Amino acid sequence: MQQYESVIILTPLLSEDVAKEAIAKFKSILTEGGAEIVAEDNWGLKKLAYPIQKKTTGFYHLTEFKAPGELIQKLELEYKRDERVMRFLTIALDKHAIAYNEKKRSGAFNKKAETKTEEVAN
Repeated sequence: MQQYESVIILTPLLSEDVAKEAIAKFKSILTEGGAEIVAEDNWGLKKLAYPIQKKTTGFYHLTEFKAPGELIQKLELEYKRDERVMRFLTIALDKHAIAYNEKKRSGAFNKKAETKTEEVAN
């Protein structure tokens, strides 16, 4: 099974509950198709880089999962059919991207380097 990452942008006209319901729908499609959810990250309501369908914000959600390749077509077809989804992107991760995501989840990039300051006596 290949590891994938999928980001969707939902329309900002939804309430938080409806957005969570839409995400749960796509998650159930993955699990019913035999996928294993590795990580999920809900970015919330963010400003878009450019207007999409005359909207300047959207609910972002990222899902990282392991799945057979045939499941991606079914998932993207559901994205296209659902009018709540404004944009989506699904990519296959290589070994470097998988290692990077694992480090990011473990918090390796959030740690600030501890610097020791030495006082020099004049």
